[in-house]
Amino acid sequence: MTAGKFRLALFDLDHTLLPIDSDYAWGVFTADIGWTDPHAFRKKNDEFFSHYQAGTLDIHEYVRFATAAVREQGAARAAAAHARFMREVIQPNLKPDAMALVRRHQAAGDTAVIVTATNEFVTQPIAQAFGVTELIAVGLARGPDGWINGEIRGVPSFREGKVTRVSEWLHERNLDWDSVEITFYSDSANDLPLLEKANHPVATNPDPRLRALASQRDWRILDLFPSTT
Repeated sequence: MTAGKFRLALFDLDHTLLPIDSDYAWGVFTADIGWTDPHAFRKKNDEFFSHYQAGTLDIHEYVRFATAAVREQGAARAAAAHARFMREVIQPNLKPDAMALVRRHQAAGDTAVIVTATNEFVTQPIAQAFGVTELIAVGLARGPDGWINGEIRGVPSFREGKVTRVSEWLHERNLDWDSVEITFYSDSANDLPLLEKANHPVATNPDPRLRALASQRDWRILDLFPSTT
């Protein structure tokens, strides 16, 4: 580590700190509780997930789809359902090794930030469950009634957008890339733009493309969830 620099530990969320995709799991959960037609929703959700894995996802189209049921149900019912989702789906997937990784960085004095392409409605409570107060997620725009309207607020934290959003986060704190030392954990080749900006990229439970690139570039490879790789 470089002396005198502000140290950041950035973490992707899905398949990095969690062994599941929280966005996909939330969609399945809402279908299971009757908010959507299960067959139609799962088919479309699977299509979007395939595009994500292939690096061809239209994030704006996906967010409109993913938030449709929440928008229809309203804030109170959505919050109650998310609390149940946390109990039934997320809590069993808060794995000790992932929690310990975050705690080690925090104990060392690093500022932990979760940087995810999943929207803030789904991920804010998950970040809190990890004990992480700093979250960079896809922001959700709100309509005149104060409720989310299906559009994205600002730059989505997806692919190159993660670099933009981290830059904004740094600027808000009078920091820049030269004044920080960044360790970034991610499973996905979608995160190559930010991995390449980090001082210490860590391919974590990496997908096949990222695992191959990490091996070629001599990046650290960390398997927190060996069964998912």
